[in-house]
Amino acid sequence: MSAIHLDASKCVRSLSVDSECNKCEVICPTAAIVVGDNPLPAINFSDCVSCGACHAICPNEALGLENFSSTDFFFDFLEEENSSLISCKKNVPCLSALSVEHLISLAILKKEIVYDTGHCNTCDIASTCYPQILKNYEEATYLLEAMESSSEIKLENICYEQSNEKSDRRGFLSAFNLKTVAKVKQNFENEVEKATDELTEHSLGKIDIALLKKKRLPDQRKIFYTAIKRLEEPSQFHVVDADEISFTFQKIMDEDSCTACQMCYRVCPTGALSSDVKNSKIDFDPFMCIKCNICHDVCEPNAITLSNAYNIKEFFKPTVQNLISFKVRHCDECNVVFSTNTTDKMCYRCKAEDEEARELWGIE
Repeated sequence: MSAIHLDASKCVRSLSVDSECNKCEVICPTAAIVVGDNPLPAINFSDCVSCGACHAICPNEALGLENFSSTDFFFDFLEEENSSLISCKKNVPCLSALSVEHLISLAILKKEIVYDTGHCNTCDIASTCYPQILKNYEEATYLLEAMESSSEIKLENICYEQSNEKSDRRGFLSAFNLKTVAKVKQNFENEVEKATDELTEHSLGKIDIALLKKKRLPDQRKIFYTAIKRLEEPSQFHVVDADEISFTFQKIMDEDSCTACQMCYRVCPTGALSSDVKNSKIDFDPFMCIKCNICHDVCEPNAITLSNAYNIKEFFKPTVQNLISFKVRHCDECNVVFSTNTTDKMCYRCKAEDEEARELWGIE
């Protein structure tokens, strides 16, 4: 069975202790992933069934399987000219291992894909994964219609069985493990890890910390962008309900609440939120947003809110939007340059020190 792994540098929980992301914990059908007091998720490898649902739902692809890559599957599947079938008994560990972006991209490029849900009725993890499979299917279908694409995703109870090979999920992944002798050592280490019926905690190493500073788009977003470029523009750009999209959205900034603290765009993992060298504004690129919510989690005044609608135009003609602009001044106290949207003449540090001094001296 393929071992799950966590790339700490991609986990949005690494970006701030205020992050509330727990999508992997919620989707895990065996409760093998636990988001506790520690910043990063802990994993009980012996309970993991390697379905890959956590990988698909993770906004930044921080979780993955040792011997299944959704990106590799995507390109391999496109090369199969006469095949449109996706099945847990054929080419994926579970249908929930593919994200909505993968589904839309495959449908656009293949014109038609078939989801084999025939084994879901007898699957031990269906109670958790099957609702997510349906949700992904419905969202992908909804957006394809909004983009006026003729591509189609079908749900069919085919019950595909692969002849002369193990047909269960564990057998499918084991077949990959036996392909090369070079992987024997890694497989052994994975088995030892899985034999420990305890939560394995994760932490950030020096390399992870260095990578946190880089703005990176997940592969699934790059794939999605490539597929969209090959799609003909719709007759009109439809505006859809934002709640129907799980992987991106448009934002609104409350100018009266924003304190120009810079936290939102500094922690944004993809660079969807950005500023200039003077920190005089906050720009937003909806197409680069992965809906990880980290900007909302770190915004103390809750100045960032979500738009109720999403314009499909952002898929075809991405535009950078200015959410707010600031005044750039020199602090009257320390002469440091700072950004503000108020009439303050002192930077935030000097203002805080002044307020503390006044409180200490009893001056109002």
